[in-house]
Amino acid sequence: MTMDTASAGPSPRPATGPGDLVPGRPVVFRRATVLTVDTGGFVEDGDVLVAGERIEAVGRDLAVPGGTAEIDASGGILMPGMVDTHRHMYQTALRGIGADWTLSQYFAFCYLNWGRLFRPQDIHAGNLLAAVEALDAGVTTTLDWSHGLRTPEHADAAVDALRATPGRYVLAYGNLLGAPWEWAGGADFRSFAARRFTPGDDMLGLQLAFDVTGDPAFPERAAFEAARDMGLRVTTHAGVWGATNDDGIRLMWDHGFMTPEVTYVHAASLSPDSYHRIAATGGTVSVSAESELNAGQGYPPTWRLRRYGIPVSLSVDSGMWWSADLFSAMRSTLSADRAREHMAAHSAGKTVVHNRLRAEDVVRWATLGGARALGLDSVTGSITPGKKADLVLVKNDRSPVMHPVVHPYGHVVFQAGRGDVHTVMVDGTVVKYGHELLGDAPVAARAAAAAAAGTVEHFRGAMGEEEWRAAREPGLPDAEPVTGPYTYASPDGDGEPERRGPGA
Repeated sequence: MTMDTASAGPSPRPATGPGDLVPGRPVVFRRATVLTVDTGGFVEDGDVLVAGERIEAVGRDLAVPGGTAEIDASGGILMPGMVDTHRHMYQTALRGIGADWTLSQYFAFCYLNWGRLFRPQDIHAGNLLAAVEALDAGVTTTLDWSHGLRTPEHADAAVDALRATPGRYVLAYGNLLGAPWEWAGGADFRSFAARRFTPGDDMLGLQLAFDVTGDPAFPERAAFEAARDMGLRVTTHAGVWGATNDDGIRLMWDHGFMTPEVTYVHAASLSPDSYHRIAATGGTVSVSAESELNAGQGYPPTWRLRRYGIPVSLSVDSGMWWSADLFSAMRSTLSADRAREHMAAHSAGKTVVHNRLRAEDVVRWATLGGARALGLDSVTGSITPGKKADLVLVKNDRSPVMHPVVHPYGHVVFQAGRGDVHTVMVDGTVVKYGHELLGDAPVAARAAAAAAAGTVEHFRGAMGEEEWRAAREPGLPDAEPVTGPYTYASPDGDGEPERRGPGA
């Protein structure tokens, strides 16, 4: 396996359609702008050869075996498959319902009122829809932050959906309506883990997902001990304003549970001391910028994480609210970080003359950073010979937005979108080609959409029209009108502005 430039060997028969891209047949991507991510920079007019499940070589004019299928990647950007480290996949069945929610309204919906309505078939529908959507958008690895697993049947439904799609997944097992110190060590969870997971399987892994409330008694200790006993990583919502705070971090530190195997989701409202502790123990942070900017966990913390040297990954959080693709996550993250730098400078009467966070950095966070957070950086996350072939070709000859490509990393972050994903390869198998999902994925997508419609009907019926509409369209309190030289409160006192001036 090599990254050296090689002479062109036997000419492969170009792939003329999806039928040429059969599993097990070598594939070469030709003449792409290759973002390897591991070494930085990029390879112009580069080739990537895939043999079996793995990347065989990266270079120019690569010699390839006879019978190799060729994908014309000219004019496109070939990048590692993206890695999402925090997605509540089951919630996708209620896509977009929370577009106008705050975090408190989300908590009220899921934790206090309606989270109990999710049936096993609803978990399956949401997971299947999210899994197909992720693949279609170039996300080849997803951590399913699945905190709706109230029963073993719910958990089996989640896994069945993930097994039915050709992506790489990690199920982060959680139960928002149960106490983690009870279910994590319970017989049902242990039996489920033994039945459905194989140690060393890099296509479907298992983690524990729970939060630390800051209770001085630290009841979550039992859940951490269960994770340690079973050799599982932990993902936890930390630094969520009003919910999880520095007390939880201190308790984890005091009891020895802050390790490199912990991912802190959001981490948006913590003290310097907590960031120091995360950095010192090798933890990683999953930033969901669209979520943090909209819901109120705190401002996206990348500017702080960079200061402390804490590794970053990116995530989309929930399709109940946001766009659920990592192009949007990269764009939101970079924009939020730079906006904060500008605002800080302006408040001091200064201006920013150098952008510290670069487009290449957020592409790395969306790929290799995510793989590292999941413990899969030796498997995926970069275009490196020997790694599994999880690849995404961003190419769209029908779109003027994809031409020209002058700054490849910047193009991925600011110009491209999910509609520009031409080819997706997972574990050496092409699952999307020519902007179309292949194999069983289209059937799974149709089934997921139909099942999600059933979930919507179920929730709407169980909640009743009034509650359903209130959830979808949360009301606002009356606001005082803002008066100014051109706007006045109307004399009848109804609060509606009365315009005065020329033409009134």
